[in-house]
Amino acid sequence: MRKRKKAIKIFFAVAAAVLVLLLIVYVNHQIRLRMEKELRFPLGRMVEVDGHNMSIYMEGTGDTTLVFMAGGGTCSPILDFKSLYSLLSDTYRIVVVEKFGYGFSDVVDRDRDIDSILEDTRTALAAAGLNAPYVLCPHSMSGLEALYWARKYPDEVSAIIGLDMAVPEYYESMNINIPLIHIAGWAANMGVTRFIPGISDSDAIKYGMLSENEKEIYKAVFYNRTATVTMINETEQVKENAEKVNGMGVPQLPMLLFISNGSGGTGFDKETWRKIPIEYLSQVDGGKYIELNCPHYVHDYEYKAISENIIAFLQEQ
Repeated sequence: MRKRKKAIKIFFAVAAAVLVLLLIVYVNHQIRLRMEKELRFPLGRMVEVDGHNMSIYMEGTGDTTLVFMAGGGTCSPILDFKSLYSLLSDTYRIVVVEKFGYGFSDVVDRDRDIDSILEDTRTALAAAGLNAPYVLCPHSMSGLEALYWARKYPDEVSAIIGLDMAVPEYYESMNINIPLIHIAGWAANMGVTRFIPGISDSDAIKYGMLSENEKEIYKAVFYNRTATVTMINETEQVKENAEKVNGMGVPQLPMLLFISNGSGGTGFDKETWRKIPIEYLSQVDGGKYIELNCPHYVHDYEYKAISENIIAFLQEQ
């Protein structure tokens, strides 16, 4: 009996200690968020979409508009793409749309089916005074949105330039650990991520051309936009979205895919990661691809080579 009472006391003591520790972590997180508020001032402009604020960034004045679309969970799309689009803005109009839950846009707990995501993007572009057609430059999961867009509104998309973009077939065998993603969201909201060394050092920070101030902004956004409820809702519906995109068929338009070696969190081996988009592209008349020996965030590694090939590709159209 005494041993049992002692065990119970130890259990409650440990539980109390954990709760106190979590409270300290959370309070520290809230204090740091307030301190970082000025760093999180929007880099672009905010437009209203369905009663919420969505961030959209524009640069350059060319006749052709390139719309950069971030992959799932990319906390700061504007800065993530900067190393690449800064090499293109002398020739083209650059636009980065930050979906709800990303970057400086509002976090909303709402349905993230492919139609809702696409209509949000189209509404944001229209609210910013931009007109189609667009050259879509999707990274990773946003490839689904780009392909769907090209099928549903073909007059609005003149070309697709995939930055290691996803095609529907990837999701047939992809293992998505939703419970783990929810845990990541809880850890981010509590501020636990602040105590994980190097976690905020994205590929854009480590390998791109961001200034020191931009790196600090990226980190501030990371601690405020990691595994948001909007991102989680999007991930929970991605397989269903992929099926719907697949059912629409393969769009026929100029398409250039940059394909990585599959490292950097794709969950696929190199051969499989490259085989799937190449087979998809074989169904596109005149489709082209370029293999790159770098991880998934290709635009943070090979931005110079990618920019040169984008310019050459678009000059051919």
